[in-house]
Amino acid sequence: MTLASPCSRKRMFSREDYLAPPAVPTGREPKDVLNTIWRKNEIFLDIGSYSIGSAVMTIWPVLIMSILFLYYESFSDEYFEWSLALTLFVLGIPIFLVIRGLISPVPLPVRFNRQRREVCIPFEDGRYWIVPWEQVTAQAVAVSSVGQHGKTTQGLLVIGFRNPDPDAHEKDRDFSIGFNCGGGETAMSLWECMRSYMEIGADAISLDNDLENIRGKLGRKGVVLGICYGFLTGIIDHLMARRFGQALWLFSSIFLLGTPLAMMLQTWKLAPPPELPYPEIIEWSKPLPPEQWAKRSPELEAAIAKREAELAAQTA
Repeated sequence: MTLASPCSRKRMFSREDYLAPPAVPTGREPKDVLNTIWRKNEIFLDIGSYSIGSAVMTIWPVLIMSILFLYYESFSDEYFEWSLALTLFVLGIPIFLVIRGLISPVPLPVRFNRQRREVCIPFEDGRYWIVPWEQVTAQAVAVSSVGQHGKTTQGLLVIGFRNPDPDAHEKDRDFSIGFNCGGGETAMSLWECMRSYMEIGADAISLDNDLENIRGKLGRKGVVLGICYGFLTGIIDHLMARRFGQALWLFSSIFLLGTPLAMMLQTWKLAPPPELPYPEIIEWSKPLPPEQWAKRSPELEAAIAKREAELAAQTA
């Protein structure tokens, strides 16, 4: 059964939103909530799922608590060695994985070519797929659980691609990437970044981080100073506007989540973002004359017009 997009299925503790195909407007503002946009121009959009910063922000609170706990235990000779061994065991593996991620090459991004209306999906073994844009699938999944601390919701955006080779082996017929953005409206906003770029244009979405040029303009030291200055001015701006809660949260995130360190490592690793090294894809990524640009299919044109009319009626 073909589902009209967007279509939602709600259950008691879960929700599924089918966003594409067809890639019609979701009604949400495009917002890159995970900084997945690595490169944007009038020809293509590079989307990556590598996030060393998120790993650092996850480990940081546990590390701070462990340091405080070990400091307290250092006054007692009876359990300090056991506490130190347990801390090294718990934190050793995730810290090792972060270090490994820092020294390993960054996975190549998925490239959306709006002039050709195609998507390039690279693989680690040197293969790549060229998939028609209108065949890309998108689904937002959210699952809720109830415990002693209340209700928590986890979700992600899953974007799927079909192997263009009809004779491919069954295990190589499909590929998907997931973005842990919480599902629901947040996932729709993230998907809307890719959809708006392909269907509207490069100006429809913003590029929050200029990863291609930031290292060249500022250098490694300048990146550190720029991030620290950004946090300082952000706190001052919130205080001047009497947004004390937001100022407190921004200040707390420095110590509780290690946000500046996470942002610095993320910038150092992704600035500049990796290029697709295949000669065929380099040629595929070059601009085309406007008369050679690929057009929407009549089916997608009709679906977008219908959806835009529905959103206009809801707004009215």
